[in-house]
Amino acid sequence: MRRYRVSAGCLAALLWGWPAAWPQQGPTGPARETAPQTAPAPSPAPAASGTTVAPVKGTQIEVPTGTHLPLVLHNGISTRSAQPGDPVYFETLFPVTVNGQIVIPAGSYISGEITEAKRPGHVKGRGEMMIKLTTMILPNSYIVNLNATPSGASTGGGETVNSEGKIVGGSSKGADVGTVIRTTAAGTGIGAGVGAAGGNAGRGAGIGAGVGALAGLGAVLLTRGPDVELPRGSTLEAVIDRPIYLDADKVQFTNPGQASTLAGPPNRQTATPIQFPF
Repeated sequence: MRRYRVSAGCLAALLWGWPAAWPQQGPTGPARETAPQTAPAPSPAPAASGTTVAPVKGTQIEVPTGTHLPLVLHNGISTRSAQPGDPVYFETLFPVTVNGQIVIPAGSYISGEITEAKRPGHVKGRGEMMIKLTTMILPNSYIVNLNATPSGASTGGGETVNSEGKIVGGSSKGADVGTVIRTTAAGTGIGAGVGAAGGNAGRGAGIGAGVGALAGLGAVLLTRGPDVELPRGSTLEAVIDRPIYLDADKVQFTNPGQASTLAGPPNRQTATPIQFPF
C-alpha cells in the first residue's frame, strides 16, 4: 500500500511540473504580417573633380548681338556677273566662345545670299554689293538660323565695307588720270614729229597733245570703274545683327575646330606707273 502512494505522489509531481516545460505560445488567432523593410535610396555620388555635368535638355546659350565672326570665302563673286539671290559660302576661321565655353568652333559653315549687286559707272559711281548671311552649320551638323552682315573685308583689291555692311569697290581716278596723261604724251610726241617734218615742231606738238588728251578722255568715258571682286580665299568679318540661341546640349564642344586651308586672294592693287614725256 505504501509503494502505491509513493508512485502516485511521483506521478502527481510529474503532472504538476509538465506544463511549465511546455514552450510558451502567443494568443491564438491569425498571424500578423510584418511589412517588408525597404532599403533607403542611395544618395547620388558627387561629381569627380575636373568632370563636366551634362546640361539639362531645353536650356539655351545666347550668342549676343555684335559678336564678330571671322570668315573665309569658298566661292568667288563679282559685280561683273553676280545677281541678287546668288548663294555665297563661307567658313569660320576662329572659334567663338561664351563664358569660356566653345559654342561655334572653327570650320563651321555659313551660307547666305547676295541681296544687291551694282556695277560701277563709266564716269562716276563705284561698284556695290550687299551680302546677307542666313544659315550656320556647326561641325556636329547642328543647323542654326543666322542674321549677320559684313563689317570688313580683305579681298586683295581696293574694296571697303561701309557702316551699312555694303561692300564698295575701289576708285579708278588714278588710273583715269594715268590714261589721259599717257595718251596726251603719246599725242604730243606724234604731233611734234609731224610738225617737225612740216617745219613747225611746236605747233605739231600742241595739236598732237590735244588729240592725245581727247583720245584719253574718250577711253575713260568708255571704260567702267573697277568691279567689286571677292576672289575665293577672301576673308571677311561678319557681325551678328540679332542674338543667336543655341541648345546647350548640342554645343558641348571641347575642341576649337579647324578651318580649311585656302590660299589668300591675289594682290590686285598694283599701281600703274604714270609715264611723263620728260
